[in-house]
Amino acid sequence: MKIDLHIHTRTCSDGNLPIEEVFQEAKNRRIDLISITDHDSIDCQETAITLARKYGMSYITGVELNVTFYYPEGNKDVSLDFLGYGYDIGNQELKDKLRLIKGHRRKRARQILENLNVEFDKEGIERFTEKDLSKIEESVDGVFGRPHIASYLIKKGIVKDMQEAFDKYLVKCNVHKYPLSLAEASKLIRNAGGVLIHAHPNDPHGTSLVKITRDLKEQMEVIEKYMLQYIDGVECWHSRHDEKTTAQYVEFARKHDMLMTGGSDCHQKPILMGTLDIPDWVAEQFSGRNMKFYGTNR
Repeated sequence: MKIDLHIHTRTCSDGNLPIEEVFQEAKNRRIDLISITDHDSIDCQETAITLARKYGMSYITGVELNVTFYYPEGNKDVSLDFLGYGYDIGNQELKDKLRLIKGHRRKRARQILENLNVEFDKEGIERFTEKDLSKIEESVDGVFGRPHIASYLIKKGIVKDMQEAFDKYLVKCNVHKYPLSLAEASKLIRNAGGVLIHAHPNDPHGTSLVKITRDLKEQMEVIEKYMLQYIDGVECWHSRHDEKTTAQYVEFARKHDMLMTGGSDCHQKPILMGTLDIPDWVAEQFSGRNMKFYGTNR
């Protein structure tokens, strides 16, 4: 059985492929259980359920929420990601909050462009205008994010690639995302009938606990002290987790009777769907909690 519970689309997030092509590729790769986890958006879920049925896959609803986590010992806010699974896509409270977050993303993008102009002035580069903002927005199928601005910087010849866009401009010019707390994220997903999972806790290149500590034991202590009441599981298998990370987080999750999930976090740059060896029993965990699968019967 092939499982991938962490995939993004261009249609509703910052993936490279539209949702129809994501499912075609997943079918080609013989994925049996799949979840689309677009950033702060559930707009593609109904389509995903339909496509899962079309291609004979099992499907569980998904979303990736960015959370502003307050770390008391460091007296600082840390940006972390959490995955919601198995929620009701018709839940009004969840839909309203995500609509609010989507609006904030557009305001954030405008502020980032203003910050970019400050840097451009220093370097003698022509400032971005409302016309540039409109062109960037035209490239956004899903939720507006910094990768869309980075792509435009490349198109304009200001940087050569995504890495340079972030290293030279987008880290320095960043504006905070919508301040969703872990408690609020947990309430939103659980009230909608779902579970909340800590995403890629040891991702060395992403929004993860690495921003607090690279020591796995210390990461788990942070979860034990400040997260256990709000989360239902941990993403143990991830494309940027090594074998040691996966093994220790599996052990940690078992100790606390938590769900264990896994996914490639595929944005199709390159296509990583279905490349992780995620055990079959990961699917059975959801069944054991009476969580609804769509598509094929499970």
